[in-house]
Amino acid sequence: MRVLVVGNGAREDALSWRIAQSPSCEAIFAAPGNAGTASRGENWDIAATDGKRLTQRALAEHVDLVVLGPETAIAAGVGDRMRDAGLAVFGPNRSGGRLESSKIFAKRFMERHGIPTARAAVVHSFDAARKALDEWSGAVVVKADGLAAGKGVVVAAGAGAARDVLTAWYGHNAIPGGGSDVVLEERLEGREVSVFALCDGRAIVPIGSACDYKRAGDGDTGPNTGGMGAYSPPAGFPDDLDDMVRERILAPLLRGLLAEAEEYVGVLYCGLMWGVDGPRVIEFNARFGDPEAQVLLPRFAGDFAALLKSVADGAMDLSLARVSNRHCVGVVLATQDYPRSNTALVGLNADVSLAEGCRAFWGGSQLSDGSVSTGGGRVLTVTALGDDLAEARARAYASVKELAGRLGTDALTYRTDIAQLP
Repeated sequence: MRVLVVGNGAREDALSWRIAQSPSCEAIFAAPGNAGTASRGENWDIAATDGKRLTQRALAEHVDLVVLGPETAIAAGVGDRMRDAGLAVFGPNRSGGRLESSKIFAKRFMERHGIPTARAAVVHSFDAARKALDEWSGAVVVKADGLAAGKGVVVAAGAGAARDVLTAWYGHNAIPGGGSDVVLEERLEGREVSVFALCDGRAIVPIGSACDYKRAGDGDTGPNTGGMGAYSPPAGFPDDLDDMVRERILAPLLRGLLAEAEEYVGVLYCGLMWGVDGPRVIEFNARFGDPEAQVLLPRFAGDFAALLKSVADGAMDLSLARVSNRHCVGVVLATQDYPRSNTALVGLNADVSLAEGCRAFWGGSQLSDGSVSTGGGRVLTVTALGDDLAEARARAYASVKELAGRLGTDALTYRTDIAQLP
């Protein structure tokens, strides 16, 4: 099988790596790819959102399966164009991808189909937002409607703080992701967990879960980021987590998709808050998360490429690959000023090989003449497997220290408390 992975982040590096281990994988490509994907296949200099050129190249290269990595590709309709050309695509079309690309669509979809989620108000102007907040009590989660690269959500302590956020957004025409639409939500209490499910258009099945760390600093301090680390499987949740998510979230979601003639094919990321009454949805993503993918994929065994192809073909075969009982911890190495700004780095050591069971996945980067350059931000995700969480965590941090000293720069930082449980 000849496989194309669309995207250039650490998630796509992890997908490319796991797919390349599959017995059915003959050749692997990435577009535009990064330093990691370049080490195991061919990178194409084509943007992840350029559906026309991606389709033309995939047809010319006789690609058997396309795996859509980032939300931008899904929102740009890359999957739609490729399916129209007869390519097998793992990843939803633009319409199904609205579960992620529009917070308003997702919220109203959940309300229509009885999926537990936070109480919310949808507003389309600052005046409407101000009126909604006049009657608000408690904390407010302010969400920009569209895709905002992890920067469209602000948790405000109360209505006053939320009003300040909205004043800045509307006053400077600076709503993350553009537009004028905003969702105001109650703040849910509990513990966050991410559950991933595969959907082939007819069936939806949970395949794994993880806990990630969004804040930049130890102790969940500092600004929100795209994610500073994760671990899988989650600790401290009920043994019937998957069954509860299947019954309360996935079953009504699938019924809703079918009732509204929305064909969803790919992976669905369910960002959940687990409270005393069970799970409620914080958000849906229409793709594997980053950094969650980096700790989930090392736990897979079997023919992962064939599993994704079966989903793309509308005949999901879970016997092709399985998730092991081992634990995985991932720690992100980022430039010092992330997420406020990104600092470009050049001349990084391209050798990120680690001990067995440990891997490092590159974020956005380029490999040239044996060294790596990067635009900064989240540079690497270092992961390690272990027989229990403590072993995986110890091995991950040992690998972080080893790699930090080998890269040839002191400009990177990381959280020291990933997977450190109370």
